[in-house]
Amino acid sequence: MTSLLVSPNQPNINPTLPPNSQGLLQRHYLINKTINLIFPNIPYSPNLKTTTKCSSSSSSLSSTPSIHHEWDENIQPETLVSHDQEQRPLSEMWKEMQGLNNWEGLLDPTLNPHLRQEIIRYGEFAQASYDSFDFDPHSKYCGTCKYQGAHFFENLDMADRGYQISRYLYATSNINLPNFFQKSKISSVWSTHANWMGYVAVATDVDEIKRLGRRDIVIAWRGTVTYLEWIYDLKDILRPAYFCSDPSVKIESGFHELYTKKEDTCKYCSFSAREQVLAEIKRLRERYEGEEISITITGHSLGAALAILSAYDIAEMGLDVIRDDGRVETKIPITVYSFSGPRVGNLKFKERCDELGVKVLRVINVHDKVPTVPGIIANEKFRYQKYIEDTISFPWSYAHVGVELALDHTQSPFLKPTNDFGCAHNLEAHLHLVDGYHGKGKKFRLVTKRDIALVNKSCDFLKSQYGVPPVWRQDENKGMVRNRDGRWVLPERPKVEAHPPDMVHHLEQLLNKSSSSQLEMP
Repeated sequence: MTSLLVSPNQPNINPTLPPNSQGLLQRHYLINKTINLIFPNIPYSPNLKTTTKCSSSSSSLSSTPSIHHEWDENIQPETLVSHDQEQRPLSEMWKEMQGLNNWEGLLDPTLNPHLRQEIIRYGEFAQASYDSFDFDPHSKYCGTCKYQGAHFFENLDMADRGYQISRYLYATSNINLPNFFQKSKISSVWSTHANWMGYVAVATDVDEIKRLGRRDIVIAWRGTVTYLEWIYDLKDILRPAYFCSDPSVKIESGFHELYTKKEDTCKYCSFSAREQVLAEIKRLRERYEGEEISITITGHSLGAALAILSAYDIAEMGLDVIRDDGRVETKIPITVYSFSGPRVGNLKFKERCDELGVKVLRVINVHDKVPTVPGIIANEKFRYQKYIEDTISFPWSYAHVGVELALDHTQSPFLKPTNDFGCAHNLEAHLHLVDGYHGKGKKFRLVTKRDIALVNKSCDFLKSQYGVPPVWRQDENKGMVRNRDGRWVLPERPKVEAHPPDMVHHLEQLLNKSSSSQLEMP
């Protein structure tokens, strides 16, 4: 962003003006220049006169509102927009951004510019799992990803990210979380047992790898957009993870079941989500042997719980450990960017994650209810939590993992007051808050090019003067097309590969390596 601060076409400052006046004039020019470069089409003030036009994309993407604004001459936009300055490139600081020092000094007193960009970037990877998911109960493809892996990022206008899909992830819907899974209302469906749960992607673009300073492997888990009833399905019962020999490391039973259960009669979930992830990480680690890599896991809501659980599992299985010929060990950084996630396990689970070096940055909205569960009675804020876990094995004791970045949606001048818990939980709203956060007690000022219209993609949270309709994102004609006979039909989708052909090979090797981790062949 530093390049935006000084323009080669900047006018000369009048040398005859007093020094203070020169500074004010230069500041006024730089602010307005920065605004024009960073936010050419985004409103900054309730005084804006806004009109909205909706245009339909020619692809299967959603109809996106195109916002046009007339500026009020009395606006002082510097009160709502800012710019970041960071001299060192990300390639030299990426380990710090991945939590090497637990983000110490990067969140407060001011949010580090690189970290802001990374939080938003990984949040958008999580958002992609929503934007690509078929929620339509009237479609026989309900519960699937709408796009082929080869064109996934292209269809989401994310082709410039420099990543490619490595594989899709599936989980069986035959578990006790009925309000989470999406099922079709028609009889002829793609699968009666499976739901698409996310994806694994790898940085493949040479320039992006250079910018990042390493080859990045991303695991993105799907959660819930605004539908929060799944919270009530949580059993709130802890059970041993059995990913290690210590039975005192426990996780919530619903998360455990979602992650480990499989359905032998379904080709998509004949392997558990856990087996799919572990085998793929092993495969990618071997493919890029000798390169510096990172494993970054992201998710929102229930997806955030799966992100932490899978990060712990990868570390517990030792897939982050690299040994050279001299038996010298190095570790691949494992980082979780969690958005609005619930607690996953007990205090022992949290302590074990810390021991394994799993780094977790939890982004929350203080008005969101999901991060407060489970563990309402006993959690990390309870002074005697360790005592009741060790002494009486209290079965409802939970603890958050990692470092928390707490945001407050009432600080954004773009958002309206609401009692809708779904708005406070919304992922796009979280990314908007990250964009404007500058530290505790500091004024909300937008920094990046993120359009505020994205906030209303799946909720009704923006103030009405911005002219953005609520819940505006949808496929053109809900995916219907005209066939040769002129009839409107839902086109057939190409079949998606359930699992990579070499998955069994990698899973067998993992089985031979570990005998106490609940891995078994279907």
